[in-house]
Amino acid sequence: MIVRFFAELGPWSWMVLGGILLAAEIVLPGFFLLWIGIAAVLTGALSLQLWDWAQWTWQIQVLVFLVLSLVAAFAGKKVLGASANPPSDQPLLNRRADQLVGRTATLAEPIAQGVGRISIGDTIWRVTGPNLPAGTRVRVVAAHGGELEVAAE
Repeated sequence: MIVRFFAELGPWSWMVLGGILLAAEIVLPGFFLLWIGIAAVLTGALSLQLWDWAQWTWQIQVLVFLVLSLVAAFAGKKVLGASANPPSDQPLLNRRADQLVGRTATLAEPIAQGVGRISIGDTIWRVTGPNLPAGTRVRVVAAHGGELEVAAE
């Protein structure tokens, strides 16, 4: 029934589908339906030109629509990709452990078997590094998740 409906509409079925998808893009958040709607409109425009061609069946039209949808989505990602995520002026925001790299602190607990603890601000951090006694000044050289790597200063 749906195939017959679209076959009766002819090339305009793609234009109607494209218009519905573009209208849905206005209502729904995101940019995904925009590219599919553009692909449907382009398929409709191509169908207007090729409608009398015997090989221009609905199966070929669907394949052209799928290919155009992928091309439009990748092109849209390329065009909007750079502006969608501009470089941050605070790249370490919400990455607290990474913010501590380069800071110095005093060991609260000795580093034994490669693991110890330091106190920076109001937080006790688990650290890894060479075996050192408590009270040694250390510099944070790297952060791995919630664990800091230190070296003697």
